[in-house]
Amino acid sequence: MAALYITEDDVRSIMDMEKSLLIIHKVFKELASGRAINEPRQRVRAPGIMLHTMSAANEYLKYVGWKSYTTTKTGAQFHVAIYDQETGEMRALIEGDFLGQLRTGAASGVATEYMARPDSKVVGLFGAGLQARTQLQAVCLTRKIEFVSVYSRDFEKCSRFAEEMTELCDVEVKASHSPDETAAEKDIVICATTSKAPLFDGRVLDEGTHMNVVGSNHRSRREIDRTTIKRADVIVCDDIEQCKLEAGDFIQPVDEGITDWRLMHNLCEIVAERQTGRATEDQVTLFKSVGLAVEDVAMGVKVYELALEEGLGVDLPF
Repeated sequence: MAALYITEDDVRSIMDMEKSLLIIHKVFKELASGRAINEPRQRVRAPGIMLHTMSAANEYLKYVGWKSYTTTKTGAQFHVAIYDQETGEMRALIEGDFLGQLRTGAASGVATEYMARPDSKVVGLFGAGLQARTQLQAVCLTRKIEFVSVYSRDFEKCSRFAEEMTELCDVEVKASHSPDETAAEKDIVICATTSKAPLFDGRVLDEGTHMNVVGSNHRSRREIDRTTIKRADVIVCDDIEQCKLEAGDFIQPVDEGITDWRLMHNLCEIVAERQTGRATEDQVTLFKSVGLAVEDVAMGVKVYELALEEGLGVDLPF
């Protein structure tokens, strides 16, 4: 059987956030069971370009695979490949930009299900890009959200984003002029930016707030300040070992003794109910996501299966 090449347009036609939430919830269940293994991201630099590679074995699906992408001044190119566990043959090579947006949003959706207060209704969102879009979609599918305040440095772009997301999520979304007001008096705060410096003053957070912090997967970037970390009663990572390598939000605060990796939990422990994501209504909870290959492989397998059903994709010559 020839491997299938699946394009971005194909992925967009067959995948959505509802499917993604189910897939990613299963991923964290299987990480807890030991039937999925994640290998952290590695990076290689050359003049004008960086290559990022990450891999995983999803035994429960009988597939292994990798995600690889390049970043340059002009943008990024993403690909996911999946291989049959029994034969070692490549089954699909998938353009992975939208797939990555979906899986990152879905991971926050799973964390929100276990960590945000059930009555959460008001969201503060930082960022007006593609990742912010899927973050908000996932949260709105997980909680009955009634109002969203969104902040971005480009107010015009932010306003357009608010209009689009109002229609897409069927919830009132308004552009904000103030970072601190965006974070204050919110049930859920989402950070999905490329900022290298904290976005808001952690003192403005209400008791009981849940945060999804997903923008930074590099040591030099931080979306939240030391106060926010000090105030977090529960800190959960998609993967602690990978966060030790690239979660700039935590690396310096850990070095300074503000927090400790031993106080944090992996999301799979929360999903498996070995740990609790929230013990009381007034706890401040924090989920940090850097993105895992085990998510990409699981999403890739589903995309491949749906593409076969729909007759999508192009056979590769091997």
